[in-house]
Amino acid sequence: MIAKLHTRLLGLKTWQRLPLGFALGAMSTFAMPPWHWLPLLWIAFPALLWMLEGCRNSKDATLLGWSFGFGHFAIGLSWIANAFYVDADTHGVFAIPAVGALCALFGLFIAVVCVIVHHIDHETDGLPCDRTPTALIRAVAFALVWAVVEWVRSWLLSGFPWNPIGSVWTAWPSMIQVTSIVGTLGLSVFTILAAALPSILGPYPRMRRAWLYAAIPTLMLFIFGGGGALRLNPAQIEMVPGIALRLVQPNIAQADKWRPGLRDQHFMDHVRLSSEPGIENVTHVIWGESAVAFALDRDEPRRRLAVSMLRPGGALITGAPRAAVGNGGLGDIFNSMLVIAPDATVAAIYDKTHLVPFGEYLPLRLLIPFPKLTEGTMDFSAGSSRTTLNVSGLPPFSPLICYEAIFSGAVTGPSVQGHRPQWLLNITNDSWFGNSSGPRQHLAAAQLRAVEEGLPLIRVANTGISAVIDPYGRILGRIELGQRGFLDAPLPQGLKSPTPFSLTGQSGPLALIAASLIGLIVMIRRRQAAGQS
Repeated sequence: MIAKLHTRLLGLKTWQRLPLGFALGAMSTFAMPPWHWLPLLWIAFPALLWMLEGCRNSKDATLLGWSFGFGHFAIGLSWIANAFYVDADTHGVFAIPAVGALCALFGLFIAVVCVIVHHIDHETDGLPCDRTPTALIRAVAFALVWAVVEWVRSWLLSGFPWNPIGSVWTAWPSMIQVTSIVGTLGLSVFTILAAALPSILGPYPRMRRAWLYAAIPTLMLFIFGGGGALRLNPAQIEMVPGIALRLVQPNIAQADKWRPGLRDQHFMDHVRLSSEPGIENVTHVIWGESAVAFALDRDEPRRRLAVSMLRPGGALITGAPRAAVGNGGLGDIFNSMLVIAPDATVAAIYDKTHLVPFGEYLPLRLLIPFPKLTEGTMDFSAGSSRTTLNVSGLPPFSPLICYEAIFSGAVTGPSVQGHRPQWLLNITNDSWFGNSSGPRQHLAAAQLRAVEEGLPLIRVANTGISAVIDPYGRILGRIELGQRGFLDAPLPQGLKSPTPFSLTGQSGPLALIAASLIGLIVMIRRRQAAGQS
């Protein structure tokens, strides 16, 4: 059966490959959060490689890869369209063309993967197989090149590393523990390899060694899972003494959030939730991104009202827009996190450094006839750099606003007095995306950052999902998407020793990928030399 399917896919014409490639790419996305239908990845990748084997030239390989990537991202990023319908009169007409163009652009990343793998196929075609089948080289090359392209996607054109393949495992905390060593990028490599290597059974269905090759990476994933379970089994999380947090989730619809007549009502909604019974036991209150729709740093009466429920030694941490003041009046506008002390003074400020294109600023403003999605006509400005906030009564923490939490290896600021941040705080406003996969995928990214860094992550979202995540990526408490309320929780302690990944960052997994690529090239060169002799 496998051999027949391989032969059939191998013989497809270009016009047949493209719609099937799109469908397979769309199918592969359902292995991601929040669905986690893992077997689909083990179907989509081998089928893609079998069709790629049948491509006669680079053009066919490019088109196949692009169609697969287009389908993959069309499902994976479909939630972005919700943002355009918040103000449907202004932006609704752009929803389908804008998201379609984005997915088509991202499809080029997978086109690059396929054309490189096709070139490697061409280099090894007709050479003696020795003990290494060409299909094995193809699958290994596919996994390594996909991982490199996934890394490039994290920084090219400001970067958008959404839904890395390694995130398929976030539903099982034991499976993501290995990211503390190799990062999400390393987990992606092993996952792609495990899902792609069964493709070797197409041309070699009766070769025992082929079945062994196909099974080894999947076996390694089971070993990772077993090791992760052993890591979690004795893991008892201690809490930071003397700290009690209140996470406030008001569940304000994005369409209402910036209406002038409702801004004070929304502000008071935050104050009321923060003042609910139990506040006497709370030391620090946390509101979400842009929780306050006005410049709270320049509004002392509202600041006093905002901290009226705090006890001495506590603080309110909130998101709010902030305008720099210069000699000529108001200057740059920032998406900021403010720390407000009980006496209503602003104790600390963090300005978001990684802004969302088309949301917080408009790239190529003079060339693109497209209004930005967020309120106002001015672009937000980026903060100067990542930082670590040292707030009275709290361990030093790394502030993250919105999608800054999706960037693996880039979520911690510099050390304070020789000590790295002891926890991560992510405030966000996912109400733009409604009841879609987007907020759930955003939460999965936060889980991965916690494991990679060995630090707890506190996540406060306007409409959800607010959560307390321990340094092993386990969710200790949450407020579900679309619910109004608050969560009182202690602050988990981080791991006593830094994780290997927190010390190396992306350079660790990239070094492993580079070494593997060099080994693959050496293997191909040896086969070429053997073919010429």
